[in-house]
Parts: sequence; C-alpha cells; structure tokens
Amino acid sequence: MKLLIQNAKYIASNGEMKQSDILIENGIISKLAPSLTESAERTVDAQGLLVSPGFVDLHVHLREPGGEKKETIATGTMAAARGGFTTVAAMPNTRPVPDTKEQMDWVMDRIKETASVRVLPYASITTRQLGQELTDFAALKEAGAFAFTDDGVGVQSADMMLQAMQKAKEVNMAIVAHCEENTLIHKGCVHDGTFSKQHGLNGIPSICESVQISRDVLLAEASGCHYHVCHISTKESVRTVRDAKRAGIKVTAEVTPHHLLLSENDIPGLDANFKMNPPLRGEDDKKALIEGLLDGTIDFIATDHAPHTAEDKAEGMQLAPFGIVGLETAFPLLYTHFVLKNIITLDQLIAYMTTKPADCFELPFGRIEEGAAADIVLLDLNEEKEINPDEFLSKGKNTPFAGWKCKGWPVLTIASGQIVWEKGRVTA
Repeated sequence: MKLLIQNAKYIASNGEMKQSDILIENGIISKLAPSLTESAERTVDAQGLLVSPGFVDLHVHLREPGGEKKETIATGTMAAARGGFTTVAAMPNTRPVPDTKEQMDWVMDRIKETASVRVLPYASITTRQLGQELTDFAALKEAGAFAFTDDGVGVQSADMMLQAMQKAKEVNMAIVAHCEENTLIHKGCVHDGTFSKQHGLNGIPSICESVQISRDVLLAEASGCHYHVCHISTKESVRTVRDAKRAGIKVTAEVTPHHLLLSENDIPGLDANFKMNPPLRGEDDKKALIEGLLDGTIDFIATDHAPHTAEDKAEGMQLAPFGIVGLETAFPLLYTHFVLKNIITLDQLIAYMTTKPADCFELPFGRIEEGAAADIVLLDLNEEKEINPDEFLSKGKNTPFAGWKCKGWPVLTIASGQIVWEKGRVTA
C-alpha cells in the first residue's frame, strides 16, 4: 500500500522537532521531504497532530494459546494498534508454554495469521516455566524467539539462572526476568505496607524483588549476558540496578505506567483492578522509580498488559489473579500526568516508548527516517476524554484508571505500511 502523510510534525531520533511529508511504500518510509506531490492510495493530512514512531512495548500478555477467554493475539494486537503500539513482545506464560521449536512454530504461524501489529514472541527459560530444566535456546532462537524469560515466575535456583545466562550469551540473546524470591512472598496479594496492614492482608515485601535482582546482576556479570529486569517496582531494586550499571554490568530495566502513576495509597478499597504483580508499592518507591527513569537507571517504559475476565477479577483482592490492561491507555496517561505536569518532556516520553526499548534490544524500529519500517502513530495532543473500559478493543477491561480524564489520544496507527487502526473504525 502506498500512503502519503502530509504536514507531518514529528520528533526526530535526535529529539529535534521537524515537519515534512512522509511517503510510505512497501512497508517502508521511502521519502521525507517538505512537500511531496506523489500519488498514493491514501493521503492523510496530519495538520494539528503529532506524528510519532509507532510505540514499542516489550512486555505484554496476549494469552493465546490457553487463555483465549482473556485475550487472543488478534484482540491484543488490535488493542495495541488502538494505543499506538506497532511492536509488542508477547510473554510465554501461555498453555502450552512456547518451550519447544514445535510450539514456537505454532505461535509464529498464529501471529502471521491473526496479528495486526508486529509481535515478537518470548520463549521460556525453562521447560513449562518450572525452573527445573533449560529449554533448547538455539532451536528456539532459530524458530523465532525474541528473548528468554519465565515471566510470572522468578527462576529460583541461582545455578539454573547462571546456566541460562551462559546459554543465552552463547546465542547472543537476552535473559528477561520477573524477579521474585518465592520464600519471601508469604501468600501476599498486595505490597507489604500500610494498605496490607489496614485490611489484614498478607503483603509482598519489597525485598522479595530486590534480593533476586541483586543475585542476578552478579550472575550477569559472571556470564556476560544481557540481563533485563521486568517491571521494576521498589527503591531497593532501583538502587541495585544503578549500582550494577555503574559497575559495567550489562543490565537494563523497564517500568510500567501504573507503577509510575500509583502507589498503595491510591488503592480505594478491596478492588482487584488495583491488584498486580509486582504490587503497587509505597510513595517513596514511586518517587525512586521516577528518579530512576530520569537518570537512566531505568531504560524504558513497558505496560505489562495483563488482561483478565470480569469474573476472575470479581473474586476479590485475595483470590483474583494479578494484572491490569495497559496498551490502550499508556500514552494518554503518561502524556497527561508527566509531560503536561513538566516532569518529563514530550521527546523524552516518545523516546521511552520507542527508541529506548528498541535500542536496548537492538531492534530496527522506533524511528521516523528514510528506509525505516513504516510504523507510525498520529496523536491528537489536544483531545481530552475519560478512560472508558467499555471502549477497549482488548477483551480485558481490568484497569484502575477508569474515569481518569486524559489528553493525547491516538487517532491513526500504521504498522509495516498498513493502516491497522483509525479512530471511529477498525481497518484490519
């Protein structure tokens, strides 16, 4: 498809604001020039909008296979498109787990058949994510694995994690870790803090996360592997990653919008839409996360999009599954509560959601330049509306942000040169 975007105002990869027309051919940005008169199948006037590289989210749960009541690759990628994301990395906690070449082949075929945006599938570190036997890293990489993680389950054995890092180093792949020391969970469902004590709930202590990160950065140093920390949530974890980076260890980290925006003080009661793992921590933790993002300790933002059914979440704070959705609300929330409040700049936010995740994993995405993949989102920074879960394209409606009024909404998303979502109608 040949597309022409006119009057495109965009932030270049160097942070400079530019304006030009953009010609898209065969899935590639073929020309950038002040004025293009090329004929195209579709011309889009971007006057009054911000044109951004498509967002890159390296932590999402698409639930397929096995959890199709909660989400599918089709519905999850349409939610991604609506939120402006054109590349997502899908976690492996499905049933069955993508722990063999055959299962990864199935996932890759399903992505080709049903995905609206680019999906990079993770493979598991261990068979069935049980932490007992390493998967065949080389075979899984050949089959299309993006990186290796047992996300949702911390690898409990230090020896198993070291072996995994050594294998990952051999095939030049990253180990991506959900960090949780099982002996410190204590059947917790929220942060071990004020809220848990007020409501008589078992709490998950901060050290449950940070102690495993501390172990792993030393193992990463020993192995030379790229080690990435999922959804960092505590001040101790931030300090550990900062110290590891200063020591020259190849460690990167991500933070979610909800951990930047909320703390345990914001939980209104026993509402399971505020239950996620890691849990919402203390105000001092939230402050440390923001500081860590600004000083480069934390590399980028990822949503940890985790859809669940209304029935599952209705089981209450103790019994309901962990997780909230995030793909369709991430940019408006962060633009409204960080850019408009002068905590970060617009170009910083765009970078945290495009170039920085791409660069951390050496991906050729997240840029508007000639020859780049035509992954683009048009944003209306002036449109203001409330977050309404009934409008979500995700099957999951489980968000703590329902009713929040935000500015900065996507109006059109182009992935690999194709319009995959447009405000007011679904085009894919």
